[in-house]
Formats: sequence, structure tokens, C-alpha cells
Amino acid sequence: MTVVTRFAPSPTGFLHIGGARTALFNWLFARHHGGTYRLRIEDTDRQRSTKEAVDAILDGLSWLGLEGDGEVVFQSARAARHAEVARTLLEQGKAYRCYCTPEELTEMRERARAEGRSVRYDGRWRDRDPSEAPAGVDPVIRIKAPLDGEMTIQDAVQGAVTVPHAQLDDMILLRADGTPTYMHSVVVDDHDMGVTHVIRGDDHLNNAFRQALIFQAMGWDLPVFAHLPLIHGPDGAKFSKRHGALGVDAYRDMGYLPEALRNYLLRLGWSHGDDEIISTEQAVAWFDLDKVGQSAARFDYARLESLNGHYIRETDDDRLAELVAERLADDPALTVDDEARRRLRAGMPGLKSRAKTLVELAANARFYVVDTPIPMEEKAAALLDDAGRAALAALAPHLTALTSFDEHGIEDAVRRFAEEYGLKLGKVAQPLRAAITGSAASPGIFEVLAVLGKAETLRRIEAVCAVHTNG
Repeated sequence: MTVVTRFAPSPTGFLHIGGARTALFNWLFARHHGGTYRLRIEDTDRQRSTKEAVDAILDGLSWLGLEGDGEVVFQSARAARHAEVARTLLEQGKAYRCYCTPEELTEMRERARAEGRSVRYDGRWRDRDPSEAPAGVDPVIRIKAPLDGEMTIQDAVQGAVTVPHAQLDDMILLRADGTPTYMHSVVVDDHDMGVTHVIRGDDHLNNAFRQALIFQAMGWDLPVFAHLPLIHGPDGAKFSKRHGALGVDAYRDMGYLPEALRNYLLRLGWSHGDDEIISTEQAVAWFDLDKVGQSAARFDYARLESLNGHYIRETDDDRLAELVAERLADDPALTVDDEARRRLRAGMPGLKSRAKTLVELAANARFYVVDTPIPMEEKAAALLDDAGRAALAALAPHLTALTSFDEHGIEDAVRRFAEEYGLKLGKVAQPLRAAITGSAASPGIFEVLAVLGKAETLRRIEAVCAVHTNG
């Protein structure tokens, strides 16, 4: 058997973090077993489905590296096929036309609530002759669910789950206007796409029994169901907006790398011993459904941030520099030209060890891109007092005289200057840092000067000293 999985979001909003994990687990399971991972957009709710949401979902999956194999299936384009299957069941006597009026259905629901019963269709048209149909009522088509016994589903995550047939009513397959219901469309699409494993959130567990009725009625093989526990917030409650539950696009904007988010989502409900940092290649080799837990996982931003910091440190400098350049280029006050990109690449080793997100990394790298006068933080400005500026003015000729402006040569020149003038190194290095970066903290200052180059270094020192002279 060739494994076929699918991720099937409804395009009524962004790709949320739970959906991203579901997509990842489907992708990993298919890759682990040498199978196929398909993508289906379940847009049968035409009023709530939007092109913007479709684009956001596809963009989020692309960023995460979880695009589907083959063309994307749009459920709405298959309505005729869904209707065909419903009519087949009707012809076989496994479904029937129901002529209940809206008023009858309302009365049915109200009576059930008043009597403390579950709200389910009572089957009143199940065995009636259509000749008794009231005039002016377009019928729906309902499946004939078994009245007795029970159904057991061997869920690959939840284990054996049993539901009495009495809890499954005769659900609608086709509405009065001829459009298929979501519950029916899902089954037809899963069968036609050859889906062997339905991996999704456990909020769909009840749907599995209803959908199994259609599979059984059509004589189709039932896929393996695997219902994943939901993601909870740090307080143990269902992950929601109050916990900061956001779309995948927001995590990208917050500066997380896709591989870090994939690694983090992998560990939300799945484990491989005590391993925390798991590459995508290793995840494909290890992943299977028997390691998915039954308990809800708790989202922890601190762990995600720590993991992201690891991936930033491990990421190629050229790629990081380009990601940072893209973020800095959004600031109209900055000019991110070829020289700025060169500086970012050269300075990345000293920058990335300090950052946990790309936002933080871009903020720390900003001084490589800004033009004079350098914006000054308060602590940096305090370092550029009269003594600090005087030291820089005296240092400038020593830097100008350097024939090789590399980190070692710069450090040697600054140390010799400090010794010659009877200054502690910090009394020179700290004002120098402030003048060059606008901050009291940065990567090693000698490294920074080497990255900027002699001309830019002297230009920044001159700008600070000019203020001193004019003042």
C-alpha cells in the first residue's frame, strides 16, 4: 500500500499554528513511508471562504516547506462528483429524500432541548413515500444511518473508540439547493484522492464516525484515522488568542525561522526520547504515529525562542544576511545597498550568537546600515563626553596609519594607543563603540571596525568629533 495523506484546511482565515502542526505531521508521515502528501482546500462554505485566506494558507505552507505533492484540490470544484455519489446512495436505497420544512426542524430541535435529549433529526422521512411530500418544499438527501448496534474505530493515536449508532442521526448529504455538505464532500474527496491515512486534530474525532457511515454505505475502504491532541496554552486551557495564538505569517513576522518552527511543532505532541533539536531529515527518518501522545501539548514561547536562537546560530551567514537585509530594507530611513549587504554578511558571525529572533538580529545589525550621524542610545551618548571624544580624535591618526585594516591590526593599534596615552583600554574602546554603533553593547568592537572598513570607521569618528569641535 502506498501511503497517501492530506492536509485539508478551510479558507476562512489564516493558517493557525494547530493547522501548521497537522500539515507537518501529514507531510512527515508521508515522507517517512515514501508516500504522497496532498493538499486540499475545503472551500464548500462559499460565503466564508476567501481568496485572501487561500493565498495566506498557501503562502504559510510554502514558507514552512510543506507544499503538497501535485496540484492543489479545491473542494468546491468537485461539487458535481459529490452530488453524483449522494444520488448513487439514493438509488441504492441507502439514502432518502427528506421534505421537512424549516419550521418542522425548528420544532424538532426545541422539543429535544425541552426533553433534555441530544438535538438530532428524528428520521420522520426515512420510510415515508415521497408522494406524501408537501408542495413547495425542495428535499434534502439524507443517509440512512444504522439504528442499532455500535461502531468502533481503531484510531492510530486515540486507540479503539466506540460510539453507539443511536448517537448518529441521518445526516444531510445534499442540501435542498443541490449543494453537498462538508461532511459528505470530505469522504468523497478522501476516497477519490486515494487517502490512506486521515491525520487531523481530535476535534474531528466525532466526525470520523459520521464519515465512516458514508464510506461503509459506498463499500469503500475506510482510511486509517489518527486524531491528534489539541494544542493548549501555557495555563493548560485551549490555545487561543488570549495566549497569543496567531497565524503562521505572524511567527514569520516575529522573526522565527521555518526550520525552527517545524522543529518546535514536531515536539508538540510527538517525541523521540529526550531529543529536542531534530533536523527535518532526522524527523523524516524517525516520525511515525506510534510516538504521538494522547495528551494535549502546551505551547511555550520561551522554548520556541530558545530553539530559534539555536537555528539562527547554525544558519549560513549569507542566508541570514539576506533575511536581515530584507527586514532592514523595509525601513525608509535606511539604504540597504550592495555595500550594506557586504557588511551584514561580514558581520553576521559576531551578530548571530546574540540573537534569538530575526527581529532581534536585524535590530542589532542596524548600525552596519545606518548613515551618519549615528543615532545614539542614552548610554552611548554618555560615553561620548569630552574625554571620550578627545580620545577618539587622538586615536584617529593611528587608525589612519594602518596599512592592513583587519581585526588583529586594529586591536593592536588601539591597545598601543591606550598604553601610550596612559588610558585603560575601556576608556578608549567604549567611546569607540558608542561612536561607531550608537550603542554601549555590540559584537567585538575590533571586529566591527574591520567589517565597516577604514573609510567608514574614520567617517563615523570624524562625525562624532566634529560635533565635539563645533560644540
